[in-house]
Amino acid sequence: MATIIENLNGRRLIRVSTDDIIALVREYQTVQCNTKCYEQTRKELDKKNIYLPEDL
Repeated sequence: MATIIENLNGRRLIRVSTDDIIALVREYQTVQCNTKCYEQTRKELDKKNIYLPEDL
């Protein structure tokens, strides 16, 4: 689960869990296997909504 961390400057940092990273890589690999070039992969990923759960 992703954790949002506020710092003194008001900028937010997001700590991402190992499971979240693995899910993102898995999604990328699924899309990348069905495309032939970088540009096509980017276009396909831009169409997807990828969400990380947030823990406050």
